[in-house]
Amino acid sequence: MRAAKIGAVLLAALTLASCGYRLRGTGNLRDVLPAHVKKIAVPLFKNLTTRFELDKNLTNGVIDEFVTRGKVEIVTDVAAADAVLTGEIAVFNAAPTAFTPGKGTADRYTVTVVTKIELKDNLSKAVIYTNPSFSYTEDYEVPQGKDFDSVQTEAIKKIAVKFARQLVITILEGF
Repeated sequence: MRAAKIGAVLLAALTLASCGYRLRGTGNLRDVLPAHVKKIAVPLFKNLTTRFELDKNLTNGVIDEFVTRGKVEIVTDVAAADAVLTGEIAVFNAAPTAFTPGKGTADRYTVTVVTKIELKDNLSKAVIYTNPSFSYTEDYEVPQGKDFDSVQTEAIKKIAVKFARQLVITILEGF
């Protein structure tokens, strides 16, 4: 009986390995980006919202995430880059979703950011990746005794890190 279970597990593992299944994050970078793309420029995202410095936070978050992953080099000069990642922030919405009982003040918000993203090959001018409505949604807890307006700078910085992680994973790993 034990040998049958071990055999079944081995058969399942071989089947998954042979069908091309792999864990998230183990994809080959060259399956997504052209081989010559080793340097990417990320100019400041265009902010179409009224949120102060949202463009800087999201752009810096994306740059930091690329640097952390170390898969490509980030350059500031667009002309020196092999590819250019541009972004346009179309929506920033912070909607209250939970309230403090008896006080009526919001203590949790659902924050949604919608951007237009394009990664373009500087050599061929071909679009490598595009998403006209790349969306990120995050629930944000507001500390007791505060309101979202008083903590929005901190909230936006935290959300920018997670937004950037999701975007860079999508671009580099094809998810």
